[in-house]
Amino acid sequence: MRQSRFSHLFVFAIVIVFITACGGGSQKKAETDSIANPDSVIANSMPATNTIITTPQNMMIAIHKVANFEKWITSYEGHDSIRLANQIHSYVIGRGLTDPNLVMVAVKVDDMAKAKAFSKDPGLKKAMKQGGVTGTPVFSFVTMTFQDTAKMDGDIRSRAMFNVKDWDAWQKAFEEGTQDRLNNGIIVRAYGHDADDNHKVVVVTAVTDTGKANAYWKSDMLKSRMAAGGVIGQPDRFMFRIVRRY
Repeated sequence: MRQSRFSHLFVFAIVIVFITACGGGSQKKAETDSIANPDSVIANSMPATNTIITTPQNMMIAIHKVANFEKWITSYEGHDSIRLANQIHSYVIGRGLTDPNLVMVAVKVDDMAKAKAFSKDPGLKKAMKQGGVTGTPVFSFVTMTFQDTAKMDGDIRSRAMFNVKDWDAWQKAFEEGTQDRLNNGIIVRAYGHDADDNHKVVVVTAVTDTGKANAYWKSDMLKSRMAAGGVIGQPDRFMFRIVRRY
């Protein structure tokens, strides 16, 4: 009887030792894995990067036609020092979807007064002519109040400009339409208004499905949202493909 009790106690002790050893081994393995892969610990503890910028950003946008894009881009990039001297920084260059020789140039500016003066400088007109710009460039001076800097696939964009009765009412109605745009292959990348008049709005969107987007832009749903936001008239829309990012 005493021998049987001793046998049971002996077996129980072995089981406890085995369980403890296994647990300790797992803990040591976890500690070892953490030491061997410190990046995984850091990655799990780091917060997601915020890609939304709501600090106002002044920009100048120019749209013009060129005789030869390759000749023009070489000339444009060769005059970067002149832009920097006027506190103007290259940002994005796009080419029209229907006419690739129709070019859109977007630059960031530190001093809007200098940017406006620069756009009228005879030296700029001469440089543009030498680069093969044809016709008269159309300049816009805007303040972007929202930007999404997240990287994404696809390079097709839409730039829409239109007038509104009231900026705050339009912005509220526009934000309420976010899901409708996403459902139709449209993702907002930036929006803002004329630097001197917030009744003149500019919106830049990424287009992931041109078929759905074009249908949405013609839809009664959008007409209703535009009416609710106090949009006056029809948007001036320019579709382009991004070819340079600086």
